[in-house]
Amino acid sequence: MDGILNIDKPLGWTSHDVVAWVRRLLKVKRVGHAGTLDPLATGVLLVCIGQATRLSEYIMASDKSYRAQIQLGTSTDSYDLDGEVVQVRPLPEGLNQETIGEALAAFQGDLMQMPPIYSAIKQGGVALHRLARRGESVQPQARPVHIHRIELVDWSPPVLTVNVTCSPGTYIRSLAHDLGEALGCGGTLAGLRRTRSGAFSVDDALTPDDVDAAYRSGTLHEHLKPMAAALHSLAPVAVTEADVARLRTGMPIAYPGEEPPARPTAYAIETSGAVVAILRYDPEQNEWWPDKVFVGAS
Repeated sequence: MDGILNIDKPLGWTSHDVVAWVRRLLKVKRVGHAGTLDPLATGVLLVCIGQATRLSEYIMASDKSYRAQIQLGTSTDSYDLDGEVVQVRPLPEGLNQETIGEALAAFQGDLMQMPPIYSAIKQGGVALHRLARRGESVQPQARPVHIHRIELVDWSPPVLTVNVTCSPGTYIRSLAHDLGEALGCGGTLAGLRRTRSGAFSVDDALTPDDVDAAYRSGTLHEHLKPMAAALHSLAPVAVTEADVARLRTGMPIAYPGEEPPARPTAYAIETSGAVVAILRYDPEQNEWWPDKVFVGAS
């Protein structure tokens, strides 16, 4: 069983909880997820099964979309309502949709964002949240992110709802905190739903109950997305049986063009739709070399 399950993560579950549950249900050892969601969040969590676990880096490199609720006037140490309240401030006089919209506009585009101290980013090989909970010094480093789109959906004081489309690695918790500081009253994330991850939408996601029912009825394969679905950002390279034989023994195949490819990474795909390998272009030899090879995958 090789492929990707688009699961609508329930509130209160960790991403690891979902992976462990799928592993137990399917009795499959090779299960992983692509893109962590906090327990407070719901929505698209892509669970990779079998050889698809080797594609997580490509899935996580995709843009993400969210619907977020931000509670203004409250600041927490984790930047969400699961954390400890560190400050409560009144909302600014006259705060309305127009002033909020102006503040949101400043967050669109390229930003240097400071991650929360309670995050999975590592410092000295240890996740920041582990260091913080042990009372050790945590020094997160600002990093570049890109907000493609951010728009106000609803303003019901003190909670505002926004839709956000952003680059991978963006922390919506940090966005909530930074917006609150920009408005002068503080803010924390009150709710989050991932609505899209790359080509995968929450509209097509399965709840755990859906997955359980499909597994017990023998129809789960109908919902298992092929590995190629995770590689939409890469160009497909059609390969012959002879090409497949070479790739699976670690040998390169010829690149047919005179001009180099637009991207140095692609994937080899058989006529059956099976992904054979991730390819890396060698400009000196004008060849595709196998970077990752998949045996009998879909």
